[in-house]
Amino acid sequence: MKINNNNYSVSELLEMLERRDLIVNRDYQRGPGLWPSGARSYFIDTMIEEFPFPKIYMYEFIERPSAKLRREIVDGQQRILTISDFVDGKLALSGDTRYAGCRFQDLEEEKQDNFLAYAVSVDVIRNAKRDEILQMFRRMNAYTLPLNAAEKRHSIFYGKFKWFINRLSDDLNEFFVEYAVFTNRQILRMADAELLTDCVLALERGVVSTNAKDLKAIYKKHDHEFPRADFVAQQIKDVFQYITNHFYELRGSYMMKPYALHSLVTAMIHARHEIPAVSAQVKINRNDKYCTDSGEAAARLLALAEAHEAKDDDGEYTQYLWGCSGGTNRAGRRLARVLAILHALGYENPTPIDNDLAKLLPG
Repeated sequence: MKINNNNYSVSELLEMLERRDLIVNRDYQRGPGLWPSGARSYFIDTMIEEFPFPKIYMYEFIERPSAKLRREIVDGQQRILTISDFVDGKLALSGDTRYAGCRFQDLEEEKQDNFLAYAVSVDVIRNAKRDEILQMFRRMNAYTLPLNAAEKRHSIFYGKFKWFINRLSDDLNEFFVEYAVFTNRQILRMADAELLTDCVLALERGVVSTNAKDLKAIYKKHDHEFPRADFVAQQIKDVFQYITNHFYELRGSYMMKPYALHSLVTAMIHARHEIPAVSAQVKINRNDKYCTDSGEAAARLLALAEAHEAKDDDGEYTQYLWGCSGGTNRAGRRLARVLAILHALGYENPTPIDNDLAKLLPG
């Protein structure tokens, strides 16, 4: 068995399909039509924006008795058929992108030309028996990592909220890497998307425990409509911009641990804009600012981070350190962190006014 890498333009692939030099072998592939509209649109948008997608596999053989060279798609049927439907005008794009509602013929000529010239990476399998091809894919799949919860959500939902999280993740990607919140690998596995989803949940529900079921529920809730998307995105991006401008000392510190950053974002947005659900839980003297003094706040936040790193749980930050241990996504731990961070931001002695929630704190 030999495998050779080739690049075919979209135009070349479509010509192969039309001549039936390229065919679908249903023994390898699932039936067509399994991709929902949102998934197909997201895939085409990826191509229009000239981002790459995983390679396609073909099996090349001589057809008897005509002695004609044929190629079978052994992996990539959904992608090729989606491309064909889009160019044929059978697919109008959906989702929150600038191409929503567009068919191929609605694109500018330059975009059409670029799409048809898009280079698709194809591995062509030659001199192979069919059982060898099946064995090859079994071996490839044996090393494939199972989807984590965030990846599963993005494979199920293709509506408003998914597009919202995609855009927000793209906008904040540089921050997450520079401030050492996530590694590149963690971002590839969508850890940033999970954190941002949890932040949106805090804006809606306040300081609460969350799990995979809660995060999935917010995707479902806003799948068809998310009218506050722009407002929520701006609130979150403004906080990260403020951290960049005024709290640069926190870069790489323990305050950038995802669970600590989640509480920092919650506290800062509440301090400036007020999160109604948090108002029912925490009493602060709000003054429409992220903090009373950015320099002092940065120093106090860094002190929290350093105590966390040193595990100095006998000092003045005992409650905050308790909030950074154990189940860090539980309501009590989050409340402890939010209260300590609000105090660090300059809001004197914030206290919980939700008695049930206060009972979750130590002591």
